Amino acid sequence: MVNLEINSDIISDVKLAIFDKDGTLMDLYHYWSQMVSLRVELARKELGFSAEQKEEIMYAMGVNLQNRKLRDSGPVGLKKREIVMQAMIDSLDKLGFNDTHNLCFDIFKEADRISQNCLGEMIKPVNGMHQLISLLHKKGCGIAVATTDKTERAKLALRFLGISDKVSFVVGEDMVQNYKPYPDMINLVLERLSIDKNNAVMVGDAITDVEMGLNAGVKAAIGVCSGLASKEALMEKTRYVAEDISHIKIA
Repeated sequence: MVNLEINSDIISDVKLAIFDKDGTLMDLYHYWSQMVSLRVELARKELGFSAEQKEEIMYAMGVNLQNRKLRDSGPVGLKKREIVMQAMIDSLDKLGFNDTHNLCFDIFKEADRISQNCLGEMIKPVNGMHQLISLLHKKGCGIAVATTDKTERAKLALRFLGISDKVSFVVGEDMVQNYKPYPDMINLVLERLSIDKNNAVMVGDAITDVEMGLNAGVKAAIGVCSGLASKEALMEKTRYVAEDISHIKIA
């Protein structure tokens, strides 16, 4: 059990810290810009659209190449895989490429296969991630991950981040009926690890992460500004907001 310090606030008696993955533990744009580019490039080889149209499709999927950020409305990095794929299908349809569902489904699977060989280059930890996770683990605080990614893909990412041995449980969107901001993921984590919600905190970079924590009734929902949401937007939802997880201290 640990006490966490966020700015000048103390959150006491924490037995479990539940982290979002993308934007919280690992660099959001670094990973997803490459992953979306790979998916769209595979489609480009099949369909023959232009480089300008590739950028347009990537934008529809949530990647803004102009400002090197993900769109705060997603869908990539924020919503589940099927919604990201549908954004690609809809964008292709607007360009005159119809009935591409099966093609996009196969492309997403092929991108998964290809990316496994270069995840070490695609996955970059956020500032202070290793220090906080290591210290929480050393102090006996449980660690879990709740992500809109597929569970097995999330586990693979944690392995490349080098923290798999410190994470007790991983839940992806494929393990629950309702994903963020519904409380299903947190409820499943708490049930599997036998932790009371009053001894757990949720840490995430998106508004939906914070809302999930609030909806689950955990002791604190902590927002970090290293990913999708601004500090101002996060502070509208929770008093606990840090620049990134390196600013979460163990008191």
